[in-house]
Amino acid sequence: MPDPKEVSAIARRKVAAGAVLLDVRTPQEFMAGHLEGAKNIPVQELQRRLDEVGPKSTPVVVYCAGGMRAAAACEVLRRSGFEDVFNLGAMSAW
Repeated sequence: MPDPKEVSAIARRKVAAGAVLLDVRTPQEFMAGHLEGAKNIPVQELQRRLDEVGPKSTPVVVYCAGGMRAAAACEVLRRSGFEDVFNLGAMSAW
């Protein structure tokens, strides 16, 4: 299990370097609070909204409320050809 502080540090470095910060929770959860600069695409809509993430060369940091949806979204992104996908897991890990 990776050190939570290291996961946070890696995610922050990637976002600072230009990675897309992708929140895959519901729009209602997103409106109730999200990480600054995050883009909201619910995991169940991700496959059909991949163009909103950016080119497949775009680094992406994914998060949700508890980690399960982020893991599923990372799989969708990887299967779709995104090469640099990082799973932050839960938003609280930031």
